Amino acid sequence: MLFWWDPLYFLFAMPALLLGLYAQAKVQAAYNRWLRAPARLTGLEAAQRLLQAAGLYEVRIEGTPGHLTDHYDPSSKVLRLSPSVAGVPSVASLAVAAHEIGHALQDAEGYWGLRARAALVPAVNFGSWLGPILFLIGFLMQSPTLVWAGVLFFSAAALFALVTLPVELDASRRALALLESSGLLWTPEERAGAREVLRAAALTYVAALAQALSTLAYYAFLAMGMRRSEE
Repeated sequence: MLFWWDPLYFLFAMPALLLGLYAQAKVQAAYNRWLRAPARLTGLEAAQRLLQAAGLYEVRIEGTPGHLTDHYDPSSKVLRLSPSVAGVPSVASLAVAAHEIGHALQDAEGYWGLRARAALVPAVNFGSWLGPILFLIGFLMQSPTLVWAGVLFFSAAALFALVTLPVELDASRRALALLESSGLLWTPEERAGAREVLRAAALTYVAALAQALSTLAYYAFLAMGMRRSEE
């Protein structure tokens, strides 16, 4: 997009972009470190045990390709685990699997954040595509109406990131409680490792929110500048 060449964009976006890079590096470092720390069960075995302990008998477990692509699909009640999580007996595998089961628990309990996030998905998919297009057309045509319409549509992405953050934090809180109550983490070092992995993952969602808000602030700043120039 043309705005990528605007130095003002980098003034708004650079702090969030740097935070995002830091968060990704921290996730990889924490995951790789605790992937080498052995546990008594693989992620798949732990997921099976934790689902039974939580009474989530309707949740199926499937594999999914890729690295750190693990997720829970509430529409089909399926927990999908990547190969390095499902097949490796490590503290990192336990933490990741338990986090996704935290989402399954949210789904079973009707957790407000998970429902709100699912409801926002169509608006986000539509708005994140249409918003920048409307903004660019409006900016080139000097049409405040189209510009503000673009800002409004893009704001759905920021709202989605805002709702996602507490959902992920709550899933991590549930994950730690599950791991400790089930006895899968035996030592203080293992518990500290699981917390490190989950906290590093949570930072990526903080970064995503910062990036969405900084881009939205940039669009709004340009829109307000256009309004001032017409007065």
